[in-house]
Amino acid sequence: MTSVLIIDDDPALTKALRIGLQARGYELHTAPNGVTGLQLAATGTPDLVVLDLGLPDMDGIEVCRRLREWSTVPIVVLSAAGDERRKVLALDEGADDYVTKPFSMAELEARIRVALRHRTPAGSGKEAPVVEVGGIVLDAAARQVTVDGEPLQLTAREFELLGFLARNVDRICTHQVILREVWGLGYGSETNYLRVYINRLRRKLGAQGWRLRTTPGVGYQLSSAQRPEGA
Repeated sequence: MTSVLIIDDDPALTKALRIGLQARGYELHTAPNGVTGLQLAATGTPDLVVLDLGLPDMDGIEVCRRLREWSTVPIVVLSAAGDERRKVLALDEGADDYVTKPFSMAELEARIRVALRHRTPAGSGKEAPVVEVGGIVLDAAARQVTVDGEPLQLTAREFELLGFLARNVDRICTHQVILREVWGLGYGSETNYLRVYINRLRRKLGAQGWRLRTTPGVGYQLSSAQRPEGA
């Protein structure tokens, strides 16, 4: 059974989420604040975390940041309507997705399914290939990436994004195609997602980050070319 940890201080919302998600077959654990949530995430190893950004003891952004120091568990954040800056900041700190309050149970469950799908590769029974682009080596079967021989820790969504670009090396992939293939059919206009994730990947790739190239207004590509002077 898939385990979901809800970190939220609203008893009414927590109760509604518990009833709704348990009815859909999820195992639910709850925490009323950030400290308890981090403890349960460490000891209970949930499959996914639903995180409210407005917690009584610490900012939800800080909870997200601390989780990402040691865990790649998918995180779906709950945010207030109109708070675009904090949504982007949450993504920048490692969240996989967000849902804006008020939301329907069907919407939240759809986001949870997408986040879980990108955490666990579909079992095709065939060993996935290893893709090498310059100093970047991506092993889809082992869900591992190395950069210039050093292991790189990525979140599930970062891995999927890099993997998609690597499989389409040297192609310019449009925003819409990337969103559809990496995030799912319910996405198409959230280009701010891509900007945040591409910038985060560039930082993590370090000396190989220049390979992630932007075509303004169109999309992104992973380049196999030799490094240009000054890059």
